[in-house]
Amino acid sequence: MTIRAVRSEDLPLLQDIERAAGRCFRDIGMPEIADDEPPPIAELARYQHAGMAWVAVDQADTPVAYLIAEHIDGNLHIEQVSVHPGSSRRRIGSSLLDHLAHRAETEGIPALTLTTFEDVPWNAPYYARCGFHPVAEHDLGPGLRRIREREAEHGLDRWPRLAMRRSL
Repeated sequence: MTIRAVRSEDLPLLQDIERAAGRCFRDIGMPEIADDEPPPIAELARYQHAGMAWVAVDQADTPVAYLIAEHIDGNLHIEQVSVHPGSSRRRIGSSLLDHLAHRAETEGIPALTLTTFEDVPWNAPYYARCGFHPVAEHDLGPGLRRIREREAEHGLDRWPRLAMRRSL
């Protein structure tokens, strides 16, 4: 699997990956998450232009997974990582996480952060296996605190969520 920077022509495919990956939430009683629309092209392009968007591609150079990130509280924050279900269970997601970790290390950034669903098997338990640890609410920096507030406003706190950190 090759990881490369997102290209403009990839952006609609990222939305397709997100929709396909989201369908799994319907099977566990979270249809609102399954039906949530992916980020708009303009938002994905913002990450691309900032150099903060990567894809894992197959042999035909077609994206099968993606990761977008931003600088939050002095760390690299994973805004989204999604793997198309047809390519799951091949360590593609963890390869994208490791790619971002390597970039962070070369830039002297101390950690990766993310927010996720606590009880969804391919969310917090998966990230724990990838070296992430829960961050207590009282230890959240101002940027992560704002992200959690926006998530609550969007209704995501209907299910238990948490912030996690992977020290580098």
